[in-house]
Amino acid sequence: MKRILVTGAGGFVGRQVTPLLAAAGFEVHAVGSSTHAERGAVMWHRADLLDPDQRKQLLAASRPDVLLHLAWYAKPPDYWRSAENLRWLTASLELVQLFVAQGGERIVGAGSCAEYDWRHGYCTEEITPLRPASLYGAAKAACGGVIGGYAGELQVSAAWARLFFLYGPFDSPVRLVPSLVRSLSAGQPARCTAGSHVRDFLHVGDAASALVALLQSKVSGPVNIASGSPMRVADLARHVAATIGRPDLLTIEPGPAENAFVCANVARLRNEVGWEPPADAAARLDETIQWWQSSEGAPRRG
Repeated sequence: MKRILVTGAGGFVGRQVTPLLAAAGFEVHAVGSSTHAERGAVMWHRADLLDPDQRKQLLAASRPDVLLHLAWYAKPPDYWRSAENLRWLTASLELVQLFVAQGGERIVGAGSCAEYDWRHGYCTEEITPLRPASLYGAAKAACGGVIGGYAGELQVSAAWARLFFLYGPFDSPVRLVPSLVRSLSAGQPARCTAGSHVRDFLHVGDAASALVALLQSKVSGPVNIASGSPMRVADLARHVAATIGRPDLLTIEPGPAENAFVCANVARLRNEVGWEPPADAAARLDETIQWWQSSEGAPRRG
């Protein structure tokens, strides 16, 4: 049984991944900055990965064969420009170095579509240039590049998962889908400020499934984690409004002309990893709307 360490395991993506890894037969060691309530088959560790001593203690305690590194500073909208990106870049590279020194066999890190030059629109690994427009994207690109080079020198298997536009349960309430659902469900006006833009949306549960498939494969280098199916932001917003029954409260604005189209080529994900994006995106969006309208996702009062 392979022993895997999942960083950021209590986060938006991590909480979806850990049960899938346990079901796949991994011995799962999960780490977060605080104690997590859901334990089950997952062994939880509390550690601050920005602390060098705690990183060493974590690796010594878990002794993983595989590392899934999801942890990063992700508070919207600050994360795009925050200097925390530099701290997480340094901590991530040092974590990988410790992991490899202990005999770790495979690394999968979480990158971002923000690494790409969005002027090219259709993003293909190893073809589309990297030209980040934010410190976040630059730090992610640097992290993926250094990990890939370092792993290559030491003949360690490493893949870099470039996540596109995810949505689903436990997302930040200020992001597109939850902000629309919460406003419209409360009978409040909602604005979609980039309606003419086209994006590649993927449910976080499907992204988690793709990450597990990537971990279990031998694929190395950058891999897009996305649906491969472009969707107009206005169409998504209108679907949310229609499902809730309040299209009258929705205002659609076109948004700026630049970077109007961003979509992933998922050929590597399909053909090399062997993971197929789900066909029924509307059903996943409906599940998400229902979750955000539920007691868990609804705004708290008082």
